Amino acid sequence: MNYKVILHESEEGYSVSCPGLPGCWSQGETEEEALENIRDAIQEYLAAVDELVKD
Repeated sequence: MNYKVILHESEEGYSVSCPGLPGCWSQGETEEEALENIRDAIQEYLAAVDELVKD
């Protein structure tokens, strides 16, 4: 599954969010690091949702 992300450059590096998953965001010093981190954040977000649905 693919999710769109929004990448913002700041003084501290990059922040990235996934509008399709409220509250799912991450950051990194480089664009590549931020994108890698949001992939991990999306996986963790979906795993948490899966756990909630099971209960």
